[in-house]
Parts: sequence; C-alpha cells; structure tokens
Amino acid sequence: MDTKFYKVVRPVVKILVKILYQPKVIGIENIPRDGGVVLAGNHTKWLDPIMLVGCTERQVHFLAKDSLFKGLVGAIVRGMGAIPVNRRIHDKDALKMSRKGLENNLVIGVFPEGTINRTSEVIMPFKIGAVKMSKDTASYLVPFVITGKYKLFRKGITLEFLKPRKVREDLDIENKRLMNVIRKKLECAVDEG
Repeated sequence: MDTKFYKVVRPVVKILVKILYQPKVIGIENIPRDGGVVLAGNHTKWLDPIMLVGCTERQVHFLAKDSLFKGLVGAIVRGMGAIPVNRRIHDKDALKMSRKGLENNLVIGVFPEGTINRTSEVIMPFKIGAVKMSKDTASYLVPFVITGKYKLFRKGITLEFLKPRKVREDLDIENKRLMNVIRKKLECAVDEG
C-alpha cells in the first residue's frame, strides 16, 4: 500500500510546507518508527493532510471522502495512498481497508470530526473509527493537534503529536478520551492566543 508516487512527491511537499507555512512541529518523536499507527486529530482546513505529509517521515494513508477520487485530483489522491470513505453511510469497506493497512504496519491518518470544522465550537464530536481501528489491530493511537492559522510565508501553524497509546477500554470511553485530550490542547491554544 506504500506508493511510489508518495515517495516522489513527499520531498517536494516537505520543502513547500516549510517555505510557505513554516510550521512549528512538536512531538514528532511520538510517532513510532514501525508498526501500525493511527494518527487522529482535529481538522481545520483542507491543507491539514498536506501539512501532515510535509511534517512526518512515514507515509500517511489518509481516509478521504470518496468524492475526491475522481479525475486528476482522484489520480493524485490515489497516488498518495488515500483510502476512500463514503461519508453518507457507515463505510465498512473503508474500515476494512484501514485495518488491513494497520495489520501491515502502515500509518493511517484520520480526522475523527469527519469534515473540516467550520463551526464556532473548538471541536466537533468525534466519530468512533479511529479508536476502533486502533483497538481492533492493537495499533498505537497517536493524537495530533493543529493550532494557529495558515499564513503564507509566516509562522502561524503548530502541529503537535501527543504521546502514543494503546486503546484498551470501551470504545465510547476511549473516543471521549481522545476528543478531550485534543479539546484541552485546542482550548489552551485559544487562551494563549
């Protein structure tokens, strides 16, 4: 499932992200170097997956809405190793593909809010898929938090990876725990800003 296209494109994305947005990256060492990993965090803009690609060493296979898998954009999204998700249903095929990837030691990127947060709330309710995939495959769950604003040629974005952990308890409890740890980081950033 690792793609040659990703390996070719990633160095370019890394340079562009550093030049255009100058992100502050914290906790990159929290992403395990091997084994299955679920990266799960808040979703602020369409640039978020690009930021993660540019700031991580391992290939990240994002869950992406199925409407992106059409035409030229679709070819790029597929080439980057994304997994299509039908957001109109509980997409068991997407979960199955993600679990298979995790069992093959891949990194799966998830935005548990399910879409970009355009509300006035600091975070939207999380869907349960990230913690379910992590628990079903005994993969590490690594929460991440994106704060700040995307500003061209200026520092403004912070990407923080939190400590990896295993999901062992009830899925609803674990999902609330994931959401709360990210919410607290976001609220701290708002208070500091």
